[in-house]
Amino acid sequence: MKFSWPVAIVLGAVGSVLVVGALLYTRQAARTNHVALADSAKKVSVITAVPRPFQPTRRYVGTTEPWLEARIGPQLVSAYVDTVLVRPGSVVKRGDVIATLDCRNTSAQNKQVAEEARALDATSTAAAAEASRLAQLLKGKFVSENEVDLKQADAANKQAQVAALRAQLSSTTLQVDDCVLRSPFTAEVSDRFMDPGAFARPGAAIVTVVDRHLIRVTADVPEEDFDAVAPGTTVAVHLLSTEAKLTATISRRSPSAERSTRTAHIEIDIADDAKAIPVWTTAEISLDVGTPIPATTIPIPAATVHGHSASLFLVERDTAHLTVADVVGEHDGVLYLDPKVIQAGVAVINEGRTVLSDNDPVAAASEKWAPQ
Repeated sequence: MKFSWPVAIVLGAVGSVLVVGALLYTRQAARTNHVALADSAKKVSVITAVPRPFQPTRRYVGTTEPWLEARIGPQLVSAYVDTVLVRPGSVVKRGDVIATLDCRNTSAQNKQVAEEARALDATSTAAAAEASRLAQLLKGKFVSENEVDLKQADAANKQAQVAALRAQLSSTTLQVDDCVLRSPFTAEVSDRFMDPGAFARPGAAIVTVVDRHLIRVTADVPEEDFDAVAPGTTVAVHLLSTEAKLTATISRRSPSAERSTRTAHIEIDIADDAKAIPVWTTAEISLDVGTPIPATTIPIPAATVHGHSASLFLVERDTAHLTVADVVGEHDGVLYLDPKVIQAGVAVINEGRTVLSDNDPVAAASEKWAPQ
């Protein structure tokens, strides 16, 4: 049968479209995944569990304190601050003048009491001499015993007045001395609270000085750890202010616990001749307690921890198996598990476990890991 050329063109075009469509269908069908996603192997990374004993530790937050600290200010007088000779960071020796107060009124009172005591002392001396002479005249019956007794009583009264004025003079002298504030020991100035012109009252501090030749690291520990922090126990100290890590021993422990918090106070002495440790900063104290416990270690992200149990996936024959094990401990990103359940050398899924269910097929890629 012969077709005209227009019909031949149409038939050729239809045939070409059918051929192209068949090719596209075949290509798409070849690319279609006929396996359910739930049945396909999921890509995960696995690590090998490592045996490592778990050492129970304790960690406490402590404070660095100076060996000595003094808040220097007037104790007896109220006066305006005249001079303050130091600033924070200054080094002072024992007996150095730190500040002075304007005590002109106190000095005047002291001089007044001193002069009154001198005058009364002279009067008392004269009265005592007169009483002595009258006592000699009593032997010749020139005076009565009553007159002698009165003179002796008057001399004793004046002596008592002199003693009272001398006591008052000692008090005013202490007040005058209180106007010059000196360092009680060799130290460094840590705080300055007042400047010249401020009014200082008894008990108010003008400056604070600290002695840092020895630093005391103090902490309060729970009562159940009382035996673990016995004096002489070796501890590790991490100073957050300088990032220094030191090894020291507990110097002293309080024999009783604080009534409200039930915590025991401990102190650790650290020599600091270089004066490099700032006081009143944070220090972390850690120490080992008890005996090491056998365990198998994995990274913490490889398990989900609920209380004292951990859920994780083990890989066996390209299949993930959900396993629950007891947690022995946790430290620095490492999870310590019961070695009877999680044996050393087993493959544990680290990444990709959140999308897994028990008995899911997996395509595991090994990942190197070892506890620090």
